[in-house]
Amino acid sequence: MIITPLLVVFLILVFVLVFLFVRTIDKRRWLTFLISLVLTPLVYFYMFYPFLNIITPFHHQKRFNAEAWEAKPGLRYEMIKNMKETDFLIGKSKTEIDSLLGKAEWLSWDEAAKAHDDNKWNYGLGLLPGAFNENKECLTVIFEDNKAVALEQYQEEIVFEDE
Repeated sequence: MIITPLLVVFLILVFVLVFLFVRTIDKRRWLTFLISLVLTPLVYFYMFYPFLNIITPFHHQKRFNAEAWEAKPGLRYEMIKNMKETDFLIGKSKTEIDSLLGKAEWLSWDEAAKAHDDNKWNYGLGLLPGAFNENKECLTVIFEDNKAVALEQYQEEIVFEDE
């Protein structure tokens, strides 16, 4: 385990809260301090830390891997940061993008032409972990002259179809 300043602050915060709680039970300071010292790691690692992980949207970052992209579409959000930072797809042709990412899952709608836009390919990236996440992550690859020129990441509300 790596001890960071944030970890120390959180441990102190939990210690103070446990100390204040235990002090309501027993007024002996040495016993209260001892119990608080023993209970703080337990409260932190079994209550506070799991709760913190549920409400914060932390996820691992991975490099792009075509096999993982195809095999685990629900975890594509882990690769998108690397793809955007390295401009990995920029300048590639539609056939190269098709071989790396697969066929576009859907095409964007062009309101002016009242038709699907063949120059905007969309892919689902999955759901970011977190308790209060109501949106799915999506990626649009924008083409000009048969070459990828931009990547746009956006969120879309999850819609469940009625049976």
